Amino acid sequence: MENERISIIMPSYNSAKTIERAIQSVLAQTYQNLELLIIDDDSSDETCHIIQKIADERIRLIRLKQNGGSAVARNTGIEVATGRYIAFLDSDDRLASKKISMTARFHDCQ
Repeated sequence: MENERISIIMPSYNSAKTIERAIQSVLAQTYQNLELLIIDDDSSDETCHIIQKIADERIRLIRLKQNGGSAVARNTGIEVATGRYIAFLDSDDRLASKKISMTARFHDCQ
């Protein structure tokens, strides 16, 4: 499991005030084989601009053309995810730096 990619799906809607902190918590993970799929649910604020300023090849921004709610955003993320495992993170939340590596170790022991 230690080399398997994990897809982190982050729905966002008008998250300009909190999304950068959430993204940085993902990029700071000790487990590095991950992708961050940010599904923007037709935000009308600066959310997408903030995301696009963060240069990291593990981030993919998918912009929905109309607001469909968090379930639509999560399902869209699942459809495009390339990781073997999927984790969800809200755009106003943060991950502890070892969260993904601890989860990966748990799944490796099963």
